[in-house]
Order: sequence, then structure tokens, then C-alpha cells
Amino acid sequence: MTFFLVFFIFLIFQRLTELLLAKKNERRMKELGALEFGKLHYYFMTGMHSLFFAALFAEVMISRRGMNSLWVLLFTGFLLAQAARVWVISSLGQFWNTKIIILPEAKLTTKGPYKFIKHPNYLIVTLELLIIPFMFNAYLTMIIFAILNAVILSIRIPLEERALILVDDHVEGHLHKNRFFPKLSK
Repeated sequence: MTFFLVFFIFLIFQRLTELLLAKKNERRMKELGALEFGKLHYYFMTGMHSLFFAALFAEVMISRRGMNSLWVLLFTGFLLAQAARVWVISSLGQFWNTKIIILPEAKLTTKGPYKFIKHPNYLIVTLELLIIPFMFNAYLTMIIFAILNAVILSIRIPLEERALILVDDHVEGHLHKNRFFPKLSK
């Protein structure tokens, strides 16, 4: 239970730190003329993520099932996801945000993980929403939030791509490229 509490505190600290960075980036980008899209769905998304932490905490504390027998493998997966998260944030730099904020005239990022996949951060979050509850045998939390995340992403990803096209019509062809596997040759 001690490991879970330390892990949980780390997650909360990490998410709050990311929200502060996102707010700082939002201010900077809006000063440069950036536009925000999808304000309404953002409240549902942040609400879902907040409820995830509450549900995870409640299920782990109430069920007291302990750690999954595969916890070392799952924790390794979590650490790899965190390294990928840092890669995403550093690749986007001042453009990284939890909101859909687009700066007209800015080039679409195609470096780092964006060279291989269009929305790596959403893949990372999806993996976390599966790995973290599974690591602590919080199966109900894992199932409910995997479904809720899929619903949110089915709204958010098309909204984000439409917003990018609306701001810069040169982006459209780039968004339709199949970027899921590394480029093996030119």
C-alpha cells in the first residue's frame, strides 16, 4: 500500500506540474495570436481525468487487492510511457498544451515522436489509463476509463485536426499521411 500511495502522489504532482506548464504555454501562445478550439469538450476531458484519479484511489483502497503479479513489467511500461511523455513535451516545446491551442502560421511539428505517429500523447495517455489500474488490480477503473477515454478521443482528435486545417490549409495533406510506423526509407 505504501508503494501505491507514493506512486499516486507522484502522479498527482506530475499532472499538476504539467497543468502549470500548459497554462504558461497557453499564455505565451495567446499573446502571439494563438486560437483556442474545443473549450466545451476540454471540461469533460479534465473531469474524466480527475475522476480517474478518484476512482483509482477509491478502488485500490477499498479492494486492497495489492499489486498485480506482473507489476514489474507494468511498472516498466509506465516508465517507458513517462519517457515518451517527456519526449512529446520536449518535441512540442512552447506549443505543448493540454488544450487545443493553435498558432496560425506555425509549422506542424514533425520531429520527435511526431515523425512516426500523429498523436503520440493520446497513445501515451491511453496506455497509462490501462497500465496504472492494471498494476494495482483496479479492473473496474481500468475498464470504465478506457471506455471514457475512447469516447473523449473520438471527439478530441477530429476536432484538433479540423482546427489545424481551419487555421492552416497546408496542414490537411500532412494530417492524412499515414504516420504510425517509422519511415524505413525515403
